[in-house]
Amino acid sequence: MKEKLTLSQKLAKRKYKPANKIIWWFFKNLVIDPFLAPKYNPHYVIKDNINDEKGPAFVLYNHQSRMDYIWAVQATYPKVLTFVTGYNEFFRSKFDLIFKLIHQIPKKNFVADIASIRAMDQVIKAGGTVCLAPEGMSSITGHSQPIAPGTGKLLKHYKIPVYLVKQKGAFLTNHKVCLDERKGRIDVEFYKLFTPEQLDKLSIQEIEDQLNIALWQDDYEWEKKEHIQFKTNHRAAEHLHDLIYYCPRCKQEFTMLGKDNTIKCLSCNNGAKINDYYQFIPLDDKCILPSTPSKWVDYERELIKKEIRNNPNYCFEEDVTLGKLPEYKLLKNNKTSIICGEGKLIVDHQGYHYRGT
Repeated sequence: MKEKLTLSQKLAKRKYKPANKIIWWFFKNLVIDPFLAPKYNPHYVIKDNINDEKGPAFVLYNHQSRMDYIWAVQATYPKVLTFVTGYNEFFRSKFDLIFKLIHQIPKKNFVADIASIRAMDQVIKAGGTVCLAPEGMSSITGHSQPIAPGTGKLLKHYKIPVYLVKQKGAFLTNHKVCLDERKGRIDVEFYKLFTPEQLDKLSIQEIEDQLNIALWQDDYEWEKKEHIQFKTNHRAAEHLHDLIYYCPRCKQEFTMLGKDNTIKCLSCNNGAKINDYYQFIPLDDKCILPSTPSKWVDYERELIKKEIRNNPNYCFEEDVTLGKLPEYKLLKNNKTSIICGEGKLIVDHQGYHYRGT
């Protein structure tokens, strides 16, 4: 009797090529255009037309939100894109069919994934266009993260044209701490970032340095200049304490609470209301506040870096649940893993540790 393959084994056996143009037409014209894009009000400036390219290419984008594929598709259509997507997403039933139809490539996060490189190689050799986010994951804070090491080496190896989807405002429509969709405006600029000749001349480090500069975006700083109203429904601060946990006034950690449109310290009442323009409105004239949520998180990061460097016995512990990807049945009901244990996550100078069941 033939052995039943696991989901990961089936995924490993897939072959990749550009999606069928008819399926791509349906995906863009019957899904993205009428149902997805109108919720976010994107505006485009197309400086270079990727459809003039006769051969393979890369399309890169700064990963500000979970909906970034929308702007990439609209900015490049009718060019067919083959997206590189987080490996774990291929175990969720709601994505299974569309990922198969458009030949999405799975990529394991934060590791050198040989299988994903082979898949990209298959698409490029078939004359296709590979679309990926060099940061590796969507923005946590509202601004960009450094690109994954090795991105420059990948681009230099293939020496094919590289285009950029530069987006501004997408983080403010939906982000990690609150899943609300907040319509405002998204600005998208599309242009050629590197020619094959430029990739040939530049070193790997020079390519990555230029990438980090080109991809950089802080949506809160952009919003201060553009002053776009977003429909936050008085929930701009909801769950914001997952990011903003330190009070600059009383110097305590984990005393902040983000609820509805208010973020405040439960110890000293330092805080602010956040309006539809993502502006902090202090609760009183004694409040001490960074200028934006992204600046607040950067401030917290600097504090924790100093603490770790100055304290050789630094240790942080948190109660967690442990999840694993399914072996045979896809995840349903928006689940991202199967809970298989619980315990403590410990971070110290020796690394990350898990103790529990």
